[in-house]
Amino acid sequence: MGEIGLFALRAPESAGGVGLGLPEAVLVFEEAGRALLPGPLVAGHLAGSAGLVAGAADGSVVVTALEGAWTGGGAPLVEHLRAADAVLVLDEGGEARVLSPGELPAEPIRSVDPLTPLHRVQHRVHGRNAGGADGAFAEGGAGDAGGAVGEGGAGGAVGTSAGGGTDAAALRRDAALLTAAQQLGSACRTLELAVGYAREREQFGRPIGAFQAVQQLCAGMLVRSETARSVVYAAAVTADEGEVCAAKLLADTAAVHNARDCLQVHGGMGFTWEAEVHLHLKRAWLRSEQWRTAVTSEEQLASALVRPICH
Repeated sequence: MGEIGLFALRAPESAGGVGLGLPEAVLVFEEAGRALLPGPLVAGHLAGSAGLVAGAADGSVVVTALEGAWTGGGAPLVEHLRAADAVLVLDEGGEARVLSPGELPAEPIRSVDPLTPLHRVQHRVHGRNAGGADGAFAEGGAGDAGGAVGEGGAGGAVGTSAGGGTDAAALRRDAALLTAAQQLGSACRTLELAVGYAREREQFGRPIGAFQAVQQLCAGMLVRSETARSVVYAAAVTADEGEVCAAKLLADTAAVHNARDCLQVHGGMGFTWEAEVHLHLKRAWLRSEQWRTAVTSEEQLASALVRPICH
């Protein structure tokens, strides 16, 4: 992935990157979701394109991410921690920090997705970040991660705050949108699988796609996929916080419900290891709990609706 430029996609060409923008990144991550590519791809892309971790852009350093939010009393999860060389911590507000995996107090837990190992952060350990402000999860800050922060050479092209630092809020927004793009790709893939199977599988001497009940399932999958696509693409162009929330909400819904309907079309065959349908469902469940959850998106959208309109 590093060799083909996935992690340096939005880094400027002057820094050795590809020099593209968020809309192009969304298209790439949509295809990654369609293919069920494993790994902390979003974290690597953010770290490489923003120049936060040396070696992230070419894939020689594996970067995972921690959302840094304890919502509803639940401890946050981090994926692929054992394989990672660095952890990108994106706290609520402030600037992004980078820690080494050993600095993170986390324990392994069983993941619903067999291709995405998970660790749960056990407790907060307050420290200080590179700018001297209080940190949230581990002692030390970005400067303690082997001096990796800012050495990637991207010049802060992605997620740069007005003060010149790396804005964690902007990175969290981008992470939510790229995750929504992966969900969109998965939703489109399960639609293709369902339609293809409905054309081939015969029952009572006819393809099951000839039956109205199956047609209705496939039609609903198409509507969800195309609705999510329009919103995800729009959010990629505007990078508006509210539109990103809407994109993540609709893409999560499309990915989960399309995978479930695809399983319904496949019947028992969809649960076998020979079929990829169940893997799409498990990955969709997992992604729906990352970055912007449904509750978080709905709350932010509701707040935007009741906010007074300024003339």
